[in-house]
Amino acid sequence: MKEASPPSPAYEASPYYLALRSALQRRGREIDQLCPLEDPVARRVLHDYGAMFVGADTVLPPSVCVFSSEQQVADFQKAAGRSKTTIEGATIELQPAAMSALLKARAVTRAEGRDLTPRDGSEAARRNFHDTVRLWNSRFLPALDHWTRAGRLTSPQTDRLRVLPLSEQVAEVLELERDGIFFSKDFSKSVLYSIAAPGTSQHIAMLAFDVNEFLDQRVREILAAHGWFQTVLSDLPHFTFLGLNEDELPGRGLKRIEVHTQVFWIPDVG
Repeated sequence: MKEASPPSPAYEASPYYLALRSALQRRGREIDQLCPLEDPVARRVLHDYGAMFVGADTVLPPSVCVFSSEQQVADFQKAAGRSKTTIEGATIELQPAAMSALLKARAVTRAEGRDLTPRDGSEAARRNFHDTVRLWNSRFLPALDHWTRAGRLTSPQTDRLRVLPLSEQVAEVLELERDGIFFSKDFSKSVLYSIAAPGTSQHIAMLAFDVNEFLDQRVREILAAHGWFQTVLSDLPHFTFLGLNEDELPGRGLKRIEVHTQVFWIPDVG
């Protein structure tokens, strides 16, 4: 007798998954090719950073949820194409449609006596695989030391975590966070709300820009009018280019969440 397949997770019937399937079908792909169901890290990344996969057809979303090497990232970025400009002395690189919209938004802000500038220089936009590993370690390594001093992790545990392959390291960190052992900069929330796991950043996709003026409501309104939205909860300076009007976002499986007057559009996975 043929063994029955395990039931699909409930979230696979959610508005986001319905929209994602439709978007992937237009590209001749399926969700399991993007983020294998059996890979919990990939699915967590999809749920936290997945807005970029349901954006306009004017951009190229990543072919996988988690890139595993610098070569994979380089190949994707070459296929996507990129535009370059200089803002406040920083070299900014984005996909062409994203760059065009950003420059138009900046022109509007400057015409109003405001500005739209990169946070942390060139790192505000395009990043490579090694950038994401370095930034991961900037959270991961201090957190290991912190939780060892706090008595929540033992020295043998931290020694083992330090040498794990990246994919296993990320998986174990997310498991530890279930018990309140958080790896964000202030140790109060998930590391994924502080920095992306290696190979998963929207900055790799060249569809993200970190904005100095994120607290200015008018700047946020101008960005939204040009297809740029906040899509990662708790990452306030981070904006994602979706290339859509705000009223189109629910139809792409995204839901609106307001946190302290800032509006985020995140995957509606139930």
